[in-house]
Amino acid sequence: MLKLYGRFQTRSNRAHWALEELQVPYEFYQLDFAAGDSRSALFLKLNPGGKIPVLQDGDLVISESGAICNYLGDKFSDSGLTPPGGTAGRAKYDQWMFFVQSELEQPMWTKAKHKFALPKAQRIEGLSPTVEWEFDRAAEILSRGLGQNEFILGGRFTMADIMITHTLGWARVAKFEIRHQNLLDYADRNLARPAVTRMANKKGLPLPKI
Repeated sequence: MLKLYGRFQTRSNRAHWALEELQVPYEFYQLDFAAGDSRSALFLKLNPGGKIPVLQDGDLVISESGAICNYLGDKFSDSGLTPPGGTAGRAKYDQWMFFVQSELEQPMWTKAKHKFALPKAQRIEGLSPTVEWEFDRAAEILSRGLGQNEFILGGRFTMADIMITHTLGWARVAKFEIRHQNLLDYADRNLARPAVTRMANKKGLPLPKI
């Protein structure tokens, strides 16, 4: 049984959405940060960094949302959610997967880290203009790459669309302006998928105690 450790409204939504697109059996454990779940002996054994998401598949334990999505897409290759390795489609897919994590989300994560994630002594004030400029620049590149396509690779929904759509949703919540109508329409289409509704209605299990 696949097991996903995460929490709603975090990057673990990406892996959670992927599991619902695949419609395979899995268990979802919702961590309670306030209760110390991410620092528990059980969770630190899975991920010494104490971060989510984490996917467990038997003896295999994987962290990082993009890596989890790739693993799931490749494991259930009949789904078509990841293009076959060594193809032009996979190369373009990989390009956008890396772009999301290295360019599109980083300005928002930088702002978030200096707002609540880093120790107060390590936070820097006044980053908003810079990170908003960075995000807008990355969104411009994404808008051009998407064009009038339904999905980032054309007419085919993939894990890259999960990663991109989640990040655009994060931008809306974080009040980063998205100036491009094609990106807004794209995000709305993808967030209306049945898998997103199923994910939102999933009740998480408490983290087991050891």
